[in-house]
Amino acid sequence: MNAIQNMKSWIGALTDLGLMLLGLGIVCALLVGGANIPFFGNVAANITAFVKDLGSQGLVGLIALGFILWLFSNRQTA
Repeated sequence: MNAIQNMKSWIGALTDLGLMLLGLGIVCALLVGGANIPFFGNVAANITAFVKDLGSQGLVGLIALGFILWLFSNRQTA
């Protein structure tokens, strides 16, 4: 049982790190003006494309967005 808790802790820490890097990438893209930033790529265009894809799917996209928000709703940042 301890191994499962340890694995959940690692996965949670990696998810938190990914969300922090995503936030950093968005801030860098806003500061630079949406240019293609090394290491982060074109974050603003990727997020815009993701939202556009979800929007074009109608109800399925709305359900997927709800599921994604539910996954990250209880996350605690460092």
